[in-house]
Amino acid sequence: MNFGFSDDQQAIKRTAREFLSARYPLATVRKLAEDDRGFTDEQWQELVELGWPGIIVPEDQGGLGLGVIELVVIAEEMGYALAPSPWFSTTCAALLLIAAGTEEQRDRWLERLAAGEARGTLAVWDEHSGWAPDHSEVEPGPDGTLSCVKIAVPDATSADFVIVSGADGRHFLHNVSDPGITLVAEAGIDPTRKLFRVELDGAAVEPLEVAPEAVARAYATIVTLLAAENVGAAQRAMEMAVTYAKDRTQFDRPIGSYQAVSHRCAQMLLEVEGARSLSYWAGWALDNEPETGPRAASMAKAYAGDAGFRVAASALQVHGGIGFTYEHDLHFFLKRAHANAHAFGDSRWHRDRVADLAGV
Repeated sequence: MNFGFSDDQQAIKRTAREFLSARYPLATVRKLAEDDRGFTDEQWQELVELGWPGIIVPEDQGGLGLGVIELVVIAEEMGYALAPSPWFSTTCAALLLIAAGTEEQRDRWLERLAAGEARGTLAVWDEHSGWAPDHSEVEPGPDGTLSCVKIAVPDATSADFVIVSGADGRHFLHNVSDPGITLVAEAGIDPTRKLFRVELDGAAVEPLEVAPEAVARAYATIVTLLAAENVGAAQRAMEMAVTYAKDRTQFDRPIGSYQAVSHRCAQMLLEVEGARSLSYWAGWALDNEPETGPRAASMAKAYAGDAGFRVAASALQVHGGIGFTYEHDLHFFLKRAHANAHAFGDSRWHRDRVADLAGV
């Protein structure tokens, strides 16, 4: 069996690494982290020219019609560069539209999303009941309008529409330009991904179709992308630690020559490669073995959620005192990994889901 990338996937990965390294040096990431919006229109347009917003959008809707593996390749490189971008939130919205959007909704939005002319986002965390797909109570009133509060919604102020998860697995679309919505910036863990509180008060919404299996696949794809992002962030943190361990000396020897440091670096590699294997297996399963996809995605999310934070925390320990300072860039990777670990279900939630899907 060939476990390698195809030529096209290799090209996407190489282009992503080169492009993101050039456009998002860590000095730029730091500067954008302090900006309220978190990205520029010029940066977004460059992603559009690469075709990334339309990777998963079908060709008849103006997209590239590629698979989950291609999304995972880009997500890993986005995590490696720590690129602040609405690509993830827009991809989430596109996945839900593909899964459960009505024909009219898909015709109205998907081609515009693929062309970069519109952006969307997905609101799943209820203010009080938490991870919405598990136990949301959100549903429209008798007049068809929706009133609720969703938290930790990525890139909401730059989105043209928001898809809101509701009770019984239903979803609703609201145009951000319509009345009845208030967006409030939230101070999330990760300053490189802007989160917002979305307050809907009598907001007109359009229901998406009820498609449980397709929606489950969309969410499985989303958590796989978060796992892949953590792989990229952990890989970069590990490389920073290894470089520091080679350069920093104590008693005229590189600190990497001491077992306490070298064993820590070896453990980082083990966890990065384990997370990478699970993430790409989940992407492959979602493309080729749909019945395995949701379980593989939860396995990847649970492992990479924990591993991403542990690797970044270990890298910080290798750096010693300098690693704890705000001036060092390592803390951005630690925060991204920690935030991703909790987004769309934490590791405990996904381990429980793996057990349920396995019939344990």
